[in-house]
Amino acid sequence: MIKNEIKIFSPATVANVSCGFDVLGFCLETIGDEMVVRKTDKKGIFITKIEGFDLPFEAEKNVAGVSALAMIADAKPDFGFEIEIYKRIKPGSGIGSSSASASGCVFAINELLGRPYNKTQVTDFAMKGEALASGSEHADNLAPGVFGGFTLVKSTVPLEVLQLPTPKDLYATIIHPQIEIKTADARAILPKTFPLQDAITQWANVGSFVHALHTNDYELLKRALQDVIVEPHRSQLIPFFKEVKSAALNNGALGAGISGAGPSIYALSKGIENAKNVEKAMRAVYSETNIAFETHVSKINTEGIREI
Repeated sequence: MIKNEIKIFSPATVANVSCGFDVLGFCLETIGDEMVVRKTDKKGIFITKIEGFDLPFEAEKNVAGVSALAMIADAKPDFGFEIEIYKRIKPGSGIGSSSASASGCVFAINELLGRPYNKTQVTDFAMKGEALASGSEHADNLAPGVFGGFTLVKSTVPLEVLQLPTPKDLYATIIHPQIEIKTADARAILPKTFPLQDAITQWANVGSFVHALHTNDYELLKRALQDVIVEPHRSQLIPFFKEVKSAALNNGALGAGISGAGPSIYALSKGIENAKNVEKAMRAVYSETNIAFETHVSKINTEGIREI
């Protein structure tokens, strides 16, 4: 039976994963937004409630509204939708705040329409909202939220998403310094060209990383989590990045790097004990500064967005 109302959890995500700028991402379990979407007799998209952060209520100016409008323009239902957004992921945090809103909304509407669209199509609609936030259509945060686990965006035109396996003992640790870095600014700092040798190193790392996920090879995973393209530039925007990364690696992390555009820093570890030790080490670095921060330890979420 098709429902008239649905409540969903739309998880935070980590994009890029060091070696896979704009193509790799994974989904978190412990952090995410909640949304309630219900059918309404009046056609259109109406955002009726936003809690957590000050965001626009006009559908055309809100990432959730923009992706929802894209979906209903295609589906042409003879009714509309009301959306309530309970925002738990801080905008500009680097863990997919805008993509959680954009993808959560279209996931919910797709359910209320009786699932006419597959996961790739849902992601495609969500890209329209994500473009409002970042200035370009990309799916490295959206795809893991919709598909769950690790994903690789093979292409955006046409959109093709590959779902990758998740080693069962893999845990993520996130530290989120309470400063804001806009995705557009983090993109602007990147040079337009890179040395060929760096490109060769990077695509070897991406291939190795994907192979490591398929073979549960944690040692290879560790060696693949290197970023010679983006991190050297973007890390300048994040205070104490080098110290946090060193602390993570020295306390059992397989690898660490910038989550999305930053300022959040992620680490991947084998086993929850290692992940918690990494959390302690990361906290110790920022505890010596005057910057407020939050930390999270999460298993990799293989389900993605879900009804609650």
